[in-house]
Amino acid sequence: MFTRRQALLGAAAAGVLAPVLTMPARATAPASEAEIAALPRRKVTLVAPPFVHAHEQVASTGPAVIEFTMPIVEKPMVIDEDGTMLQGMTFNGSIPGPLMVVHEGDYVELTLINPETNTMPHNIDFHAATGGLGGGALTLVNPGEQVKLRFKATRTGTFVYHCAPGGPMIPWHVVSGMHGTIMILPRDGLKNEKGEALAYDRIYYIGENEFYIPRDADGNFKTYESHGDSYADTLEVMKGLVPTHVVFNGAKGALTGDNAMTANVGETVLIVHSQANRDTRPHLIGGHGDYVWEQGKFANPPAKDLETWFIRGGSAGAALYTFRQPGIYAYVNHNLIEAVELGATAHFVVEGDWNDDLMKQVEAPGPIPLN
Repeated sequence: MFTRRQALLGAAAAGVLAPVLTMPARATAPASEAEIAALPRRKVTLVAPPFVHAHEQVASTGPAVIEFTMPIVEKPMVIDEDGTMLQGMTFNGSIPGPLMVVHEGDYVELTLINPETNTMPHNIDFHAATGGLGGGALTLVNPGEQVKLRFKATRTGTFVYHCAPGGPMIPWHVVSGMHGTIMILPRDGLKNEKGEALAYDRIYYIGENEFYIPRDADGNFKTYESHGDSYADTLEVMKGLVPTHVVFNGAKGALTGDNAMTANVGETVLIVHSQANRDTRPHLIGGHGDYVWEQGKFANPPAKDLETWFIRGGSAGAALYTFRQPGIYAYVNHNLIEAVELGATAHFVVEGDWNDDLMKQVEAPGPIPLN
């Protein structure tokens, strides 16, 4: 019997492999395999967002081969306080997938694993990579398979990666959680518009996602036993382009309360923000973007002192801010309907001493004087 899973696998293979036949060749001057083999190798263990694995801001050595291993995890996930369930598809078990950090000139070597317990084909498209659909044409793996991809980090900046298995499964996999970001730092670190060094004390990664959860006839969110069962209904909701949830890091409230990000007054924080599918407008209430790479590309000078910045769908940006006051800062998508009603809100909890020179309540609330 020709099963639903076989149909999905076949559609994915056709959607990914067909463009390869017409892709034009481009002249390059590649390093030899012997030269690459002679480079030092470094294994990196990825961590779940908003945290980022340990890394150097300024490279202390020459280029290396940076090895990552990333399993694909399909699992149901709770996405709000009401217990709404998403049939999630993830890189490394988290939404978004982990932030990967390398330096310009390094080689990224990723082992992508699709366990046999999964039901879907998957791959990975790196916006930072050159050729083969960003690696998507070379990494399509069915359940029970793994693949190893290597690409050279030739451009600095923050870049989205996502699953792109072909046809209508591409947006479905992305809005089900299969996206993340890679940051390629200049070997000599970040710079301002004058070429002066910039550094950060902490780094956080926020991946924004919109979900499209089908409802039943009574308006309640539906649950499904499997990804295949949810596909047709979810596709219909997706076509309406009206998300039911817009969240940071996989769920409403994922970065608030006990999960809020932390900092101290005087610390400089780099915030990397991605949206793999639609535009967004991050804003730090009570703070600013001291330096902002809206387009996420470190070869371009950063903008300064932004109140709100713009992240295009299918891209990642970075903002650097030094906290000057203590308190709880809301970090939001400044489409405030999406922030307040649909979930796109995070918190920074900042410790330190209050500075009355920057802000002071001169008079507490009280009755309006009669004269």
